[in-house]
Amino acid sequence: MKTIKVAFLCLFVGGIAQSQTPQDSLSKTQLDEVVLTSARIDQALSKNARFIQTISQVEISQSPAQNLAELLQQVAGVDIRRRGVAGMQADLFIRGGGFDQTLLLVDGIKLEDAQTGHHLLNFAPPLETIERIEIYKGPAARVFGQNAFTGAINIVTKTPHETQGNIGTSAGSYKQRNVETTFQTQGKKTGLMAHYSRNSSEGYRYNTDFKSNQVFLKGELKTAVMPLRLLASFSDRKFGANGFYALPSYEEQYEETQASLLALTSQFASGEWTFKPKIYWRRGQDMYLFLREEPSFYRNLHITHKTGIALDVSKTSDWGISGMGIDVARTTISSNNLGDHDRLITTFFAEHQFFFGDDKWELTPGIAISQYSDFDAFFFPGIDVGYAVSNRFGVFANAGATYRVPTFTDLYYSDPTTLGNENLEVEEAITEEVGFRWIQANFQMSTAVFYRSANNLIDYIRSSEEAPFQATNIRTVNTLGLDWEAKGVFFWKQQPHRINLGYTYLKDDLKSLPGTDSRYQINSLKHHLTFNYQAQWTKTLSTAVSYKYAQRQTQTPYTVVDVGLQWQLGAFQLEAAFNNIFNTRYTETNLVPMPLGNGLFGVRFTF
Repeated sequence: MKTIKVAFLCLFVGGIAQSQTPQDSLSKTQLDEVVLTSARIDQALSKNARFIQTISQVEISQSPAQNLAELLQQVAGVDIRRRGVAGMQADLFIRGGGFDQTLLLVDGIKLEDAQTGHHLLNFAPPLETIERIEIYKGPAARVFGQNAFTGAINIVTKTPHETQGNIGTSAGSYKQRNVETTFQTQGKKTGLMAHYSRNSSEGYRYNTDFKSNQVFLKGELKTAVMPLRLLASFSDRKFGANGFYALPSYEEQYEETQASLLALTSQFASGEWTFKPKIYWRRGQDMYLFLREEPSFYRNLHITHKTGIALDVSKTSDWGISGMGIDVARTTISSNNLGDHDRLITTFFAEHQFFFGDDKWELTPGIAISQYSDFDAFFFPGIDVGYAVSNRFGVFANAGATYRVPTFTDLYYSDPTTLGNENLEVEEAITEEVGFRWIQANFQMSTAVFYRSANNLIDYIRSSEEAPFQATNIRTVNTLGLDWEAKGVFFWKQQPHRINLGYTYLKDDLKSLPGTDSRYQINSLKHHLTFNYQAQWTKTLSTAVSYKYAQRQTQTPYTVVDVGLQWQLGAFQLEAAFNNIFNTRYTETNLVPMPLGNGLFGVRFTF
């Protein structure tokens, strides 16, 4: 590790000592205005009356992160709890909610997992293919529906453009070996982007080895009627799961997962109307062994399918913008533990965005109505209010109801120590938020204070040590929180330097039944501070530093620092990433120790 620190220091100082070359253009170094397109009404970020954060393509490309789990850890208020490295298994939390209470979308396609949210991030596309990431904090059921309980993350993938490709390879600590290639091309009416990657490692401790493959395809066809976009992805992971789910002393656990997505989408306009149709299929597979070398001892195999069709429509008029949508999806599961089940979900959305007071005021009331074949119908209203004090400064407030229907695991799981509960009710919450946003060319700042009152939250409890844990609607949790983010660009010798600083504070007031033993404790990030600095020293050399301070409700605080370097040499790019450079000892979930300092070195060739 000492060698890694010295190597980074030399490279960093060397970068400063390089001769400075003026850029050909500084136009791309501003913080571009982002238009959010995943909902029914397209809207600029500065006009949105919610706390929303974005990660741009430039920020992604210069980050030391190697996968989405690592990248999202650089955002305050987004709690990624990893078991192991390389994103093999990681849970996604926003604002202290559970891992089943955050919705993941890719190009607006909802990818919630009816089995368990433990494998939600398996559907994330590779970083090389991502245009930007939109992070919606707060209740989003009115906007997206099921599972957007405490927030949602929409990944916008790149559109194929001029013909080019690259191939890269890297190696590093724990015998990591990675190879990837991306190719894209565009004609007058067609476009294609293809990506393949393979990653492997012998693991940073006993039984944490892994192998993974990922394929991603995006095609585009421009017809006379409307454009068509095809999205296809497949992820295959095999990994040792030492202490991942059961007690940390159970070291022989093992898991294999698959995640597949196939979707056909479009967006076109006719007069004042805009249409966004989607049809999609997602498949998830999870095979778990309690003893890796003895499959017959205890084995779970779950296969889920979700097929859906959705249509979002918006219309612009003198009264503002109206948005409507319908989403019909059928989810099935086939499992040796959970059994065979299916669920049909029909959701209708409606909202209208009013502008008044010389367009300084914006008011958007809306509602989502969902009908479940195995539950009742649910109505979840919400309202957003915004006021533009000036062209740069605005204040906003919103309130909304949100919900989560129990997963098949919550309902039907059974083993000697754990039981599901077929009589579970939906989790519900009401959240209010007020905040402000300042946006100008090279600086943005947002702040929000929120309060969430959540009821019927599901926990696994037991009344004695001899009894199994059983899923129960037992928890009531009131959460008070603060979100703050500031990001900007400044120039040193005509080269851009990007800084992003974020902070989230959470205070949970937990109310639960006395005299019971709980399996899951509320352990959200009470204090979460992030700092990211991306420096372009010359046209060919850049460095990045990522800092995170985390203090959970029941654990000792810890600090983690990662650094990265990129050096362009003609068609070749040399890359280096160093994680946890100060050897911090910490865990993120289930007492699984995270690795000490480690590094990855790579080279990429563009053709």
